[in-house]
Amino acid sequence: MSYIGKWTFHSIGMFNDNDELVYMNAEEYLKAPMLYIDESDPEAVADEMKERKQMVNGKLAICDDGKFYMLMPLPEGVSQEEVDAAVSAGHIKLYDGMITDEPKTWEERNGELWLEVGLGMSEDGWVKLSDEDGLINFINIRYSKAD
Repeated sequence: MSYIGKWTFHSIGMFNDNDELVYMNAEEYLKAPMLYIDESDPEAVADEMKERKQMVNGKLAICDDGKFYMLMPLPEGVSQEEVDAAVSAGHIKLYDGMITDEPKTWEERNGELWLEVGLGMSEDGWVKLSDEDGLINFINIRYSKAD
């Protein structure tokens, strides 16, 4: 399998009432209870929904030059002028029309995808992202190949 290409949200891992990690697809996640939010506070609920929508619309870009980009959509209601100003000021970076950080480095080892995360995060500074189901598992979010 080639890892190069775009990867889209597949599911997110959350703990259920029995403290077991279960994965929810986008629809389930958007409808899931907001355990750490006061659901009687409309502003808090709106902020949480905004964050969840950003999460499910996030992507990964794995490039053939060894770069790995985490991509988030631009916030709703932001004009192109505001985006251009934020980029010019160095507040955000864009890759393929989406917000990103500095790229990370990836490599393939024995058919598995590995990401450099830095010392302290693992024994050698690398973590395996690919799983046996052909998904990428990054920070409890699973991604499936889009192209």
